[in-house]
Amino acid sequence: MTKQERAGKGKLWQEIKHHKSIYVILLIPSVYYIIFKYFPIWNGQIAFKDFNALEGVSGSPWCGMKNFVDFFHSFYFWELLRNTVFYSFGKLFVSVPLSILLAIVLYESQRKWLRSFVQTLTYLPHFLSWVIMYGILLVLLAPGDGVVNDIIKACGGQPVGFLTDTKAFPWIVILSDAWKEMGWSAIIFIAALMAIDPALYEAAMVEGASAMQRTWNITLPSIRPVIFMVVLLKLGTILDAGFDQMFMLYSVPVYSVADIIDTWVYRQGLLEFQFSLATAVGIFKGIIGLLLITFSNQLVKRVSDSSLL
Repeated sequence: MTKQERAGKGKLWQEIKHHKSIYVILLIPSVYYIIFKYFPIWNGQIAFKDFNALEGVSGSPWCGMKNFVDFFHSFYFWELLRNTVFYSFGKLFVSVPLSILLAIVLYESQRKWLRSFVQTLTYLPHFLSWVIMYGILLVLLAPGDGVVNDIIKACGGQPVGFLTDTKAFPWIVILSDAWKEMGWSAIIFIAALMAIDPALYEAAMVEGASAMQRTWNITLPSIRPVIFMVVLLKLGTILDAGFDQMFMLYSVPVYSVADIIDTWVYRQGLLEFQFSLATAVGIFKGIIGLLLITFSNQLVKRVSDSSLL
């Protein structure tokens, strides 16, 4: 090792010691990713094996692409793929615009107490588990004594089984997800709005621009890079339609419109002990996500100045 290299190494250690508190904080997420993200990559090889718990990961015999072929030829494959993509894009197209709208409304509000109250009220559901959210939805939508059905019956209508009706269920899933995550997602857009130069709004007001014109010509173009980035990141997980939510809400009557890849993997992988098949589907989802995020990143580069790479 040369004198220059030793000096560089010594300087590096000095910097680490100087910022040791930051590295200690970084240690926690690093350990998390090593244990739960990088270490499982080794076990991912069981997707290409006929896994046997007694023989272990290394001892199980290879079976090539059999698990992938079994999944692709499954009777439910296209139904699962259709439902998963539908819910993913449905949540994307509903939640993101609502989050942007909420952020703009909160940003434009002149009453600080009202803005703080509404923001707290809207992002509070994010911290509730889907078990609690299911209880709330059941109180609101139960066909017997649910609040919504009580109103429908009071108006002379017939009660609707929202959670067991194949037409109503998809809307319940998409709108309940928007309700739960809208306030939390709006935080990043509020941060982007606060970075806009107030002089732009003042100049527009002098020119006689209305609130709608200021929003359309100043606000939205200014936060466009953030919007593209959020959509881009969501596209990478387009096959993650929300296992926790769907697992709590779905039931046998709505399997045809509610069963997604994750719930099917849960039943096949954990309940039926087909671990190799479940792993193969996980790799399939990862490859699709990588291709989508790469494609969308190139697309965003063409239409804007923002991208991940």
